[in-house]
Amino acid sequence: MNVFGVDIGGSGIKGAPVDLERGALAEERHKVLTPQPAMAHFGWTGPVGVTFPGVVTGSTIRTAANVDKSWIDVDAGSLIGDRLGGLPVTVLNDADAAGVAEMTFGAGRGRKGTVILLTLGTGIGSALFTDGRLVPNTELGHLELKGHDAETRASTKAKEDEDLTWEHWATRRLRKYLAHVEMLFSPELFIIGGGVSRKADKFLPLIEGIRAEIVPAELQNNAGIVGAAMATRTT
Repeated sequence: MNVFGVDIGGSGIKGAPVDLERGALAEERHKVLTPQPAMAHFGWTGPVGVTFPGVVTGSTIRTAANVDKSWIDVDAGSLIGDRLGGLPVTVLNDADAAGVAEMTFGAGRGRKGTVILLTLGTGIGSALFTDGRLVPNTELGHLELKGHDAETRASTKAKEDEDLTWEHWATRRLRKYLAHVEMLFSPELFIIGGGVSRKADKFLPLIEGIRAEIVPAELQNNAGIVGAAMATRTT
């Protein structure tokens, strides 16, 4: 069975039909940098799962740290569904979607205990699991770290904006953030997702002093799309 998944990020929107039996994209994903509906590219007419970079309760947006604040308190499910001609739409937090996909088809498959997925990109998204069950909307990217919102120091956007080397970013920024999260939650496993997961070999080997195992997301930057499609089965 194929379902359409859309992953809304701080810098772009990407979507594709997803084969839910394999947890893989059924067609090459389509990405746009402005908020135009990606479904039109595929002529999609079935259920749609949509991720959003903020807290989502039901299908209503509660926070919008890295996108326009006019989204706050909007029923995104109804709004997007209306724009798509009445298609059924399920909305959830973007990192939660990526985490569900990784726990089912990727790096977290079969893992028990506490697992935390972190998506590193424009900000830092998080998905927290205990024995495979999601604790939704954790937003650990907004933890305070040395007087700063953590994502302003440890996201890949911070690395790019400040022109940091991989070593500086990994050892002085990301390691300190992971150590802080580990102190609070004591996870057995960190899964590092987002686009930067494709370059895990450039920074993960540099991170020392973290007790938890640290691995890159297997689905990489497609995890949010797959998780969004999966969410349509649970509503």
